[in-house]
Amino acid sequence: MTANNQHTVSLPFTLLQKQKVYMRTGKISLFIILLLMVSLPAFAQRPLLNMADHDDKPYYFGITFGVNYSTYNISYTESFANTDTFKKIQPRWQPGFNLGLIGNLKLTNFIDLRFVPSLAFAYKRLLFEYGMPKDSLADRTIESIYMHLPVQLKFKSDRIKNFRFYAIVGGKLDYDLSANARSHRADEFLKVSPTDFGGEFGVGFEFYNPSFIFSPELKVSQGFNNQLFPDHGLQLTNAINTLHTRMIVFSIHLEG
Repeated sequence: MTANNQHTVSLPFTLLQKQKVYMRTGKISLFIILLLMVSLPAFAQRPLLNMADHDDKPYYFGITFGVNYSTYNISYTESFANTDTFKKIQPRWQPGFNLGLIGNLKLTNFIDLRFVPSLAFAYKRLLFEYGMPKDSLADRTIESIYMHLPVQLKFKSDRIKNFRFYAIVGGKLDYDLSANARSHRADEFLKVSPTDFGGEFGVGFEFYNPSFIFSPELKVSQGFNNQLFPDHGLQLTNAINTLHTRMIVFSIHLEG
């Protein structure tokens, strides 16, 4: 009898416990559902996409400015090795700066054609040491003001929110406005031709702001034309066979 009574009392107590557990579980589930309903719009909200319609433009323009480091790549004549006129001729990198404009034409979603006319103020330094008639060291700088006319293909990555990576490859035509090829000054130590052509390649990043694109870019440029103007009355000219320009440019582009 006692056992039956205990069993009878324990059964409602067990059901009551289960009901309380179910109620607590239901409340927790309801709370989680409400929390998700409130939180999902916040998670689903995308970050602000600056200049969202920019990729639809067929063309756009910009400005560019930057710093360059330039030098000469030199090959020597047999007379340099066989005579004692010069002990060494060594080129050195020198800093300069660039200013220009940008014109960008969309070809496909991932390829643009770009024209970047600019002025490049470049300085190439030469160290040379005379061997005869006496040892002496000379340090000279060749100043150039290039009308820089590059045409480039720009290969773009997918846009990641407000960021994009790109690479460029192309060719250039340079005209040195301060070339001394026709100079008759008595103090000239080396003469260079005004016209050069060459190739370029580089990489850059685009950061989209509300009203403009900020693009840092690193580019390497190599001239193909021999810049040495043959004037055999200059001793240094007789020691050098070819003279090619090299330039590294770090630029900031502001595009719209």
